[in-house]
Amino acid sequence: MSTSDFSGVLGRIPSGIYILTVRHGEAETGMLASWVMQAGFEPPMVSVAVKQGRYVADWLAAGAAFALNVVAESDKQLLKHFGRGFEPGQPAFEGLTISRTERGTPILDAALGHLECVAAANVASGDHVIYLARIEAGRLARDDRPMVHIRKSGLNY
Repeated sequence: MSTSDFSGVLGRIPSGIYILTVRHGEAETGMLASWVMQAGFEPPMVSVAVKQGRYVADWLAAGAAFALNVVAESDKQLLKHFGRGFEPGQPAFEGLTISRTERGTPILDAALGHLECVAAANVASGDHVIYLARIEAGRLARDDRPMVHIRKSGLNY
C-alpha cells in the first residue's frame, strides 16, 4: 500500500487551531498547534503534538506549564502572527495584548479562550513528541466558533 492511498483521507481528519504559549525561565514564546485532543475527564487531560527538533519541545518536560489558546474562526490575525514561527529569543507577543497565569505563562487576550496545562508525560511519535497534560484552569472568553483545520494531505501541514 502506498501513502497516496490514505494521505487524502488522513488529511481530512479535522483539527482545531491553537496557539501554545509557554514560558521557560525568562524566555517565552508561542507557536501554532493543531494536533490537540482531549485525553481524559478525571482528571481533565489533553494531548498535544509538537514536531521534534522545535525548541519548544525541549521546554515541555514533565511539570512544565503552558497554555493552549483557542483561535476563533474569525481571527485570522492570530493565525498570521504565529504562522511564521519564532526563533529562540525572538519576541513572540509584540503587538499583542497578553495576560499571565499565576505561574507567569502568557495568555492571549484575543483568543476565544484558553486552557492552563501542566505536562505530565510524553512519548515519541515518529517525527513528533506527544505531550499528555493535565488541565489546571481555563476560561472561555466569548462564545464564538473555533477555527478548524482540514488538510489536503495527511502527510504534511
